[in-house]
Amino acid sequence: MSLFNVYPVYNITPTKAYGTKVWDENNQEYLDFYGGHGVISIGHSHPKYIAAITNQVEKIGFYSNSILNPIQESLGKKLTQISGYDDYTLFLCNSGAEANENALKLASFHNGKSKVIAFAKAFHGRTSAAVAVTDNPSIVAPINSNHDVVFLPLNDISAVENEITKGGICAVIIEGIQGIGGLDEGTTEFFLSLQKLCHTNNVILILDEIQSGYGRSGKFFAHQHHNIQPDIISIAKGMGNGFPIGGILISPKFKASHGLLGTTFGGNHLACAAALSVLETIENENLIANVNQQNEYFIHQMKEIPQIKKIKGKGLMLGLEFDFEVNSLRENLIYKEFIFTGSASQKNLLRILPPLSITKEDIYFFAKGLKNALATLKLN
Repeated sequence: MSLFNVYPVYNITPTKAYGTKVWDENNQEYLDFYGGHGVISIGHSHPKYIAAITNQVEKIGFYSNSILNPIQESLGKKLTQISGYDDYTLFLCNSGAEANENALKLASFHNGKSKVIAFAKAFHGRTSAAVAVTDNPSIVAPINSNHDVVFLPLNDISAVENEITKGGICAVIIEGIQGIGGLDEGTTEFFLSLQKLCHTNNVILILDEIQSGYGRSGKFFAHQHHNIQPDIISIAKGMGNGFPIGGILISPKFKASHGLLGTTFGGNHLACAAALSVLETIENENLIANVNQQNEYFIHQMKEIPQIKKIKGKGLMLGLEFDFEVNSLRENLIYKEFIFTGSASQKNLLRILPPLSITKEDIYFFAKGLKNALATLKLN
């Protein structure tokens, strides 16, 4: 049986990975500056991560949420400690899309409304409600388009206020930093005003930190750069360092009841062990401090490359903007310089999402490779 052909792929077969490096079947080494869509947070094949998964699977890998699972409690305790959300509760699921589905569902249960405000170029997932609040009509099937969603310009608080005053708004969902959309982000003034509008009008503020969370922005969550506190925070990607897991952090204003939310695989023993090892590694290796240190060096290196017109994003969630489409540049980087990078809906943007553990040596290698790749393009 052949695979359903929905992914454009590079002709590379990785067979092993460690830290910031990946090797293919021919033992060619690559520098990973994309981390599989920002999933690899603490580095490939981290020893603590491997040990946590190995030790857990030797005991019990899975049972349903109908029994006690102390690893869930340990994960929740460590997550609230590191994130600063001590009074929030945690619901665990399997992916970012599922996290946003549950966030939107919980918001609708809470205030009895259904209309959602999302923003231009937003990406929140590919399941029913998550894809409906994603600003890409090409991936929204007719069955998904029945959700009541309005897309507004980012940083236009007047447009948000006008929509909320019409009534019927259940939630506002916004990324801490847009990922696929091209590393755009709300200003501090916008986020503060958005929080005030939502709280005043009983509208639930959902912060999608699926890609921008877990230290990637230089704070645990990207919205913490703006001193706001959303009602629900969705998390996934870097949470499991490659092991499928997602979740939502839930404000004390929400009341839990049996059956309100549910999942078969979410929060299983193996996933929780993986996720707990990620948090412990972020803490023990001071990876958020490393993000900020490497960001400074990275920007310094990139400013020496004249073809880069703008550097977008924060921490190690960055975009390099050029005045040409980057498809050929990415091909040069991966096939000639052996460096993984990412793309965005903004076709002239190179997306950078390396492991949080990168070093100055990695950045220097990337900068040298980028210069070489640009030179071979023979730009006018």
